[in-house]
Amino acid sequence: MLPDIGIILLIFGLTLVVSMFKILREYERGIIFMLGRFYRVKGPGLIIVVPFIQQMVRVDLRTVVMDVPTQDVISRDNVSVKVNAVIYFRVVDPQKSVINVENYYDATSQLAQTTLRSVLGQHELDEMLTSRDKLNADIQNILDRQTDGWGIKVSNVEIKHIDLDESMIRAIARQAEAERERRAKIIHAEGELQASEKLLKAAQVLAQQPEAIQLRYLSTLNNIAGDNNSTIVFPVPLDILNQFKKQE
Repeated sequence: MLPDIGIILLIFGLTLVVSMFKILREYERGIIFMLGRFYRVKGPGLIIVVPFIQQMVRVDLRTVVMDVPTQDVISRDNVSVKVNAVIYFRVVDPQKSVINVENYYDATSQLAQTTLRSVLGQHELDEMLTSRDKLNADIQNILDRQTDGWGIKVSNVEIKHIDLDESMIRAIARQAEAERERRAKIIHAEGELQASEKLLKAAQVLAQQPEAIQLRYLSTLNNIAGDNNSTIVFPVPLDILNQFKKQE
């Protein structure tokens, strides 16, 4: 009977000794609690945890990629859109991530959803579509400040999709078409203005040299005669007739 008890105690002792040794990978840290109180942070590598007296909580230090679920957002100009995003964060203080918050992943996820709605709701739809980099930076700064007490570092935030209603898509298309027409009219008007300025300068030059007007007129007649026309009717300016009278 005694040998059986001895074997059991030996196996139990060996089990305790083996359970004392823990191996933590390079990206892991162990938060050690001594009789319920925080003791120290250990790792990576081989560490010793005293059974029944010490407890260890593993913390992963790698960057976490979190998808923020689609959120219904009402912009400042009262447009309803659906927005989703992705957040990159990691644990920089393992002690805080275990002691100061119950579940840092869920807490960061919920905070990201509320921050996304809050920040985007302060901007108009055009800003959401054209200033996405600025909005990403604003959300990232807010999340980084609020998660600092949890030992979390938010390194990047990216808005992935902004979904609009079909009616709003058609309205934006009409707005873009109107903008293109406006620009085309402005370019056409600027071209007319430049052409009129050039014509005015040409008229002033021709007015100073009457012979130049005659040469221009004859050049025009030559161009008309080059066409396949059987009959050409053209007016004769009085200035040219006056020039011929002067020569007589």
